Amino acid sequence: QVQLVESGGGLVQAGGSLRLSCAAAGDPFSSYFMGWFRQAPGKEREFVSAISWSGGRSYYAESVRGRFTISRDNTKNTGNLQMNSLKPEDTAVYYCAAARSPMLIWEYGSTSKYDYWGQGTQVTVSS
Repeated sequence: QVQLVESGGGLVQAGGSLRLSCAAAGDPFSSYFMGWFRQAPGKEREFVSAISWSGGRSYYAESVRGRFTISRDNTKNTGNLQMNSLKPEDTAVYYCAAARSPMLIWEYGSTSKYDYWGQGTQVTVSS
């Protein structure tokens, strides 16, 4: 199993940037497909981005494509989400998640496919 801890959240003005990190401990991080999700108050948790085990393939929700960049460093057991051109609608608690089993491409955005979750980090974008 793996334990995940997010960091890097905070308050930023619209148009600004933040870089979230996800530190993993336990099993080798390279054993897990990694995703980022977010949850705004009163809303369901939604998919943001995902990256394959080696980091060779990445996937994005349409709402963040072109503004966010996901990456991972398996040698350091970390994953990152670079968020640029932030908008007030990006305000949410952001979670990193890890999945051990292979998924079909349309499953990457399904929370039920991920086995481990971090505690979340708050991102607030002011207008």
